Amino acid sequence: MTTFPMKVLLAVDGSGDSALALQTAVDLANRTGSELHVAHVGLVSFYVLPDTVTDEQYRRWKAEAQERLDREVAKVGEAGGTVAEAHLRMGRKADEQVIELAEELAAGMVVVGSKGYGTLGRAFMGNDSDSIVRHAPCPVLVVRERRAAASR
Repeated sequence: MTTFPMKVLLAVDGSGDSALALQTAVDLANRTGSELHVAHVGLVSFYVLPDTVTDEQYRRWKAEAQERLDREVAKVGEAGGTVAEAHLRMGRKADEQVIELAEELAAGMVVVGSKGYGTLGRAFMGNDSDSIVRHAPCPVLVVRERRAAASR
């Protein structure tokens, strides 16, 4: 019996840190023989009232989110990985959707990128990766680009 997670959930958004998380998750899944699940959350704008979104607008947002997910799944293949399943979620809060999916899948680990807002930015804007770390039902690996010491 192995103690390593057998299901790794990679949450992607197409950002630079997300690309680093993708490569890390592929390497991790390949080295441990874990299933790799990829998730993307199509965000529904906070600035639009739910009752004012037309069916056509929602379908367009969902189609755009599906295209993003499909591109990310293709990148996993290009990086040498295999996706067990791709998951598209729609919502106003990406962190809540990722946490819920991790619970549903009984994921052993979640891998996410970090925007790296810093302390002040997180205080005002929040941060999905921080929320996922605090609330996920399993360990979370947050991947960020290495920054030079002088830029801190």
